[in-house]
Amino acid sequence: MALNIPGVVAMVLFYLLILGTGLWAARKSRKAERKSHGDRTEVVLLGDRNIGLLVGIFTMTATWVGGGFILGLAEAVYTPKLGLIWALMPIQYSLSFIIGGLFFAKPMRDKKYITMMDPFQIKYGKVLSGALVLPALLGDVLWVSCTLLGLGVTVTVILDMPYVYSVWISAVIAIIYTLLGGLYSVAYTDVIQLALAFLSLWLCVPFLLLNPISTNIAQTAFNHTFQVPWIGTLEMDEMWNWIDDFLMLGLGSIAFQSFHQRTLSASSPQTAQLTCYAAAIVIVILGIPPILVGAVAASTDWNQTLYGSPSPYERGENTFILPLALQNLTPSYISIIGIGAVAAAVMSSTDSALLSATSVFSSNIYKNILHQQASDYEMQWVIRITVVVVGLLGTTITFFTNSTLILWLLGADVNYSLIFPHLVSVLFFEVTNGYGALAGYIIGLPLRILLGENTIGLPVVLHLPGCTFKDGVFVQKSPVRTVTMVCTLVAILVFSSLAVFMFNHNLLPEGWDVFKVKRNVSVAPADAVTQNPESDAELDENEQGVALQPMLQTES
Repeated sequence: MALNIPGVVAMVLFYLLILGTGLWAARKSRKAERKSHGDRTEVVLLGDRNIGLLVGIFTMTATWVGGGFILGLAEAVYTPKLGLIWALMPIQYSLSFIIGGLFFAKPMRDKKYITMMDPFQIKYGKVLSGALVLPALLGDVLWVSCTLLGLGVTVTVILDMPYVYSVWISAVIAIIYTLLGGLYSVAYTDVIQLALAFLSLWLCVPFLLLNPISTNIAQTAFNHTFQVPWIGTLEMDEMWNWIDDFLMLGLGSIAFQSFHQRTLSASSPQTAQLTCYAAAIVIVILGIPPILVGAVAASTDWNQTLYGSPSPYERGENTFILPLALQNLTPSYISIIGIGAVAAAVMSSTDSALLSATSVFSSNIYKNILHQQASDYEMQWVIRITVVVVGLLGTTITFFTNSTLILWLLGADVNYSLIFPHLVSVLFFEVTNGYGALAGYIIGLPLRILLGENTIGLPVVLHLPGCTFKDGVFVQKSPVRTVTMVCTLVAILVFSSLAVFMFNHNLLPEGWDVFKVKRNVSVAPADAVTQNPESDAELDENEQGVALQPMLQTES
């Protein structure tokens, strides 16, 4: 197969459009920096907290509709062992947006945090919160890899362009406009990218559904035609795994910095909440086309296509099913449009993950731990270098796996199992303190490792009820991610309460109280970020969301 020249031209035009939009947004960012009287870093990372409702809806939705979302949905629906019953990501993400809007967006935006990790530093201190930053950074790096992998396999299949070229070119362009404009560039390019993804995906659907080679998907949904019904089945011994996956994506998505970056950058707390609710509707609509792609692919006699027999699943190429379906079941110009949809979705998620990891590292590690006196100029360079490093690291990982679904689920696993329970406890339970957080980290991380993960070759050491031996490996039938999450949350609350009780009843000497939980000062449980600042300077800094003192003071 020769290089698809029209497709390459279309990709070049798309990249020029995105880069041009990013450069325009970068100019807007620089103007905002000159007008802003606050921290320049906040302008770069949060768009000067001036993102309106419409742009907010676009950038919130575009962040989650990436290569993993589009290719992962199609792959799950097409794969005989899974099916639609295991491909409920649009519903799960919609649920996470609704929960985030109801319980997380307003309190986080009210306190003017810069990142999701700020309340951790306020309650736990710099060192312990720094350890909690690492899983969050890992989740973002895996997200970069997942999105770029989705574009790489699509371009390789349809345009016959070398995989390495498509991945690196996409990564470089995303890095460039993220470097130049920060959140402004990310948000405004998201508007273009989401619009292109929406139109392109829905334009491909009629051609796929009406192609003469495939059987009506309504018939194959419940009948064994070319493979098992694409609707999928859910056996009783798989029920707990299904619940585990549903909760992981439905709740774990709230523990991503990318979600909170959108709510924290909103022009008001009410705008942040409305953004979540609107995005919950839009993401369901965008999830329909890739589901239909998977259904059509499962309803196709591949022996009648140029692809031939055996089928993609039998060749182990089910991860490429979306580009393969576009290439073999639609006209060439439609498959090129489909590439535009994937490319737009990938770029919108890649830049979001880049900025997310950069925000956490620059604000919560470099500024608050490594160099607290860093100037705005120095922070600008830290942000730029971090964007490049995260981009290069995430791009490199794409060469070690060919499944977007694995990377997607692995990133969500880390955030759900380890970050989500800490976020819930630090925001909603006043008793939470550093002792509980340390216990939760020490218990949660080893527990998740011991429970194993077959998708990445991590062996099962600790067998939960229902664990079986299958195909030479132990397979957990219990909800291991949710078990880890609940154990971590319980450990945080129990050991936090125990520490408070023991120090305040003088069962342990006050000199051992590293995290200062002994109640010595009586203060009403008001907003911790703004109560009793020692100076006007501290108050000014707190207005920028900088963690200066504990959220909860204690009393004797």
